[in-house]
Amino acid sequence: MLCTLCNSETTLYSEIQNKKYYRCTTCDGILLHTSHFLSAKAEKKRYELHQNDVTDSGYQNFVSPIIEQVQNDYSINHKGLDFGSGSNSVVTYLLNSNKYHINTYDPFFNVNEDALKKKYDYIICCEVMEHFYCPGKEFELLHSILLPNGTLYCKTNLYNSSIDFKTWWYKNDTTHVFFYSSKTLQWIKEKFQFNSLEMRNNFIILRKK
Repeated sequence: MLCTLCNSETTLYSEIQNKKYYRCTTCDGILLHTSHFLSAKAEKKRYELHQNDVTDSGYQNFVSPIIEQVQNDYSINHKGLDFGSGSNSVVTYLLNSNKYHINTYDPFFNVNEDALKKKYDYIICCEVMEHFYCPGKEFELLHSILLPNGTLYCKTNLYNSSIDFKTWWYKNDTTHVFFYSSKTLQWIKEKFQFNSLEMRNNFIILRKK
């Protein structure tokens, strides 16, 4: 199986409950074999189970690092995109509450193709990149619609050698198909020529040249 991010060779990394996971020999990403991907219908049904209450304080606290960083980096006059916004995005809700105007796109709940034809000062990708079936294509798209000096804010649980993959809770979500390490993110930075990469635990900031 070739890596869905960098198209390099992979080796079998783990087999758990009849699911096979492969690790890329180049970018270090861990990917679920494509035979275990859900159908679009089953994937959407899984997302519909999410309890997305935008007024929930726990939900708001979870995304607060992103909201605070956007407000620190950009004004209400800048253009933003919530990529993978889901059915009811707390990110968009909180930014709108602070008079930020942000476009949304989601392949299941808001197929706003016009939003992908515009350019943005910043793009937010909160708990989305682990769902990418073709992360190479997705990051190419995200980079292409960022304006010069723009910023990509991502949130995902990163994998490292201290984690026992077989018992790692994050892999158990049936819609999580690609897992990133710090090396994977460094590969993304270099491949797509981002100017800088900052990792704050599971909050990732990529700034474009």
